[in-house]
Amino acid sequence: MQLQQLSYFVAVAETRHFTQAAERMRVAQPSLSKQVKALETELGARLFSRARGNVTLTPAGEALLPLARRMLADADTARQEVAELAGLRKGRVRLGATPSLCAGLLADALARFHRDYPGIELLVEEGGSRDLVRALARGQLDMSLIIMPLQSDDPSLVTEEILRENLVVVAPSHQRLRKPYLRIEDLRGRPMVMFRRGYDLREATLAACRQAGFEPTLAVQGGEMDAVLRFVEAGLGVAVVPSMVLDGRPGLTGTPLAPPGLSRTIALAHRKDVEPTRAAQAFRATLLAFTVEAGHEGTLPPGVELIAQ
Repeated sequence: MQLQQLSYFVAVAETRHFTQAAERMRVAQPSLSKQVKALETELGARLFSRARGNVTLTPAGEALLPLARRMLADADTARQEVAELAGLRKGRVRLGATPSLCAGLLADALARFHRDYPGIELLVEEGGSRDLVRALARGQLDMSLIIMPLQSDDPSLVTEEILRENLVVVAPSHQRLRKPYLRIEDLRGRPMVMFRRGYDLREATLAACRQAGFEPTLAVQGGEMDAVLRFVEAGLGVAVVPSMVLDGRPGLTGTPLAPPGLSRTIALAHRKDVEPTRAAQAFRATLLAFTVEAGHEGTLPPGVELIAQ
């Protein structure tokens, strides 16, 4: 049973005339009659009675008519929804991002995307880069903002480097460290607040301290980004964090690490074997345009710079 056959059947049922139905459908009358006959053969029942030039519905035709109208209406609805999706009036973007990016740069980019595409649903998953990479590999995300280098040897991901961000030593504002720069060695013996195990910043900080020849003194450990910043505000210790997260936190002050210091690269990643949806592609374009404009206008957060694109 084909939609075209059903549309021809409905046209004949409504006009009660094969020639007029063919004119409405803009097809030759023999072609329309052939398709209606094929439909009758498939259903095993006559749909029309033709007597003395009059065309009337048989009981089988009467039963089929409301069903055919409903099926054609459903098909039109399906075409409309697909057309709306293709035109980015509907859809969904499943985006992953690290906590620091969710609290900083990402919010403004999402606001711009929502303004341009209000019908696209945005689903944001917050987590560490390792967790986000696993979610991408499992197909649970369309794309994700992650930290490079990848803590994975998975070759199925495509990454696009966007921003480079300095890491700073953060302390309560009333305990300003009064130095333009700090060396990693200056953290020796100083109480530190440390992220949970498996957190990228934890691993980077521990590796830098060990390379400098010491194990850091951990006052408290195990938190996510917001918890770590609150612990520092409470005076429990200092922490190494991305410079971006200090925006809007007057209770904290950040001191850069002496050149070359520590930095991290922010990249947009998606699976190589899955073509991003049109909605996801539109978000990528919005995000890149936003970061490029912010980089050229000097409105990126302090310590964040645009990677040439």
